[in-house]
Amino acid sequence: MLARRASAFARSFATVVDNAGVKVAAVDNGQPTTAVTFLVKAGSRYEPKPGVAHTLKNFAFKSTAKRSALGTVRESELYGGVLSASLSREYLALTSEFLRGDESFFVDLMSSFLTSGKFQRHEFHEYVLPVVEAESIAASQNHATHALELAHSLAFRSGLGSSLFASPHSHVSLDDVKEFAARAFSKGNIAVLGTGIDSAALSQLVEKALAGASVGNVAAESKPSTYFGGETRVESHGGPETVFIGFGAAGPADPALAILSAHLSPQPSVKWSQGLSPISAAIPQGTSVQPVLVPYSDATLFGLLVQGSSAAGVKEAAKVVTSALKESTGLKGDALKTAVAKAKFTAASSLDGRDGILGALSTKVFANSDASIEATLASIDKVDATAFSKSVAAITKAKPTFVAIGSVHALPFADEVGL
Repeated sequence: MLARRASAFARSFATVVDNAGVKVAAVDNGQPTTAVTFLVKAGSRYEPKPGVAHTLKNFAFKSTAKRSALGTVRESELYGGVLSASLSREYLALTSEFLRGDESFFVDLMSSFLTSGKFQRHEFHEYVLPVVEAESIAASQNHATHALELAHSLAFRSGLGSSLFASPHSHVSLDDVKEFAARAFSKGNIAVLGTGIDSAALSQLVEKALAGASVGNVAAESKPSTYFGGETRVESHGGPETVFIGFGAAGPADPALAILSAHLSPQPSVKWSQGLSPISAAIPQGTSVQPVLVPYSDATLFGLLVQGSSAAGVKEAAKVVTSALKESTGLKGDALKTAVAKAKFTAASSLDGRDGILGALSTKVFANSDASIEATLASIDKVDATAFSKSVAAITKAKPTFVAIGSVHALPFADEVGL
């Protein structure tokens, strides 16, 4: 049954390069609403100055040659649409969700930002900068978010190590944003993803929207990622005691890491179950462990985020996590089969929602690789005990990435938890 459903899903995808030179991919499962995302290689790894990508993200849906910022909001409301912008380390995503039949208006609305954004000075000072500062402060006060930001910086330094958030005292100028946008908004850096819409129809709309537009054709460039690792400690109060234990690797994502993440996840699959993870029953009460697996186009960061109300509890949980991680190299038999099945279900179920589809397509659409769920499940199925042990051993032999946030006088150092 799963194979048949996966096959149907795979066949409904189409990835093309239309006449405008922009990649388009769409899937239509008959849902009553449509969503279109303009995906741009304008993530923080490509920014020439810290904070520029974050600032550009907050310029989304502001004044263009066709509409004022207020006009964009009012017209979208008349259609009942929802607009959103998000930033990752690799991509700026502009998304609109709306009723079927309104795609022409919303494709035109989003493309106008890429082709004729005004980047007005009063919007920069009165709206963009205050929002950038507020988001940066909020991120620094969220221990989980802050830990992952620091982990990326230690793991990759530049490129993927660049923060998603501008410093609260960032010196990004309006000219910096304009220059970055002029380079990023290029045909080779743009892909358009859709759900609830036929790919041929979406291609025609994109071609029409970008026809004759003053969009460049220079691909974004970034140095290949290299994994480094390291340790840092940040004194902070008002949040949970937090430790991140992670490892990274350059190159394409290894499906064995998805299996490892599924194996170590303490989240039970069945009510009243203690869970199948080796850490489920061993972590102290009042602490939580969350696997983190973040694949990128040329690197992957894997880790476990440990949080709790007391530093002593987090220290004990971190020891349990480290021990379980090391022992995972010997995973085999039914335990490995269970982890493989859980990883496959996680991968398949993520595509039930639009965010999952976007995540699955985002890197593959630019690389022209197979984006079907069949290919993903097949790659996980191919991992046997020997391949799994080899992959886990290879990543855990690298220098760990260790972050501690909270009462640093009581939180452990990396060597104190067995790293």
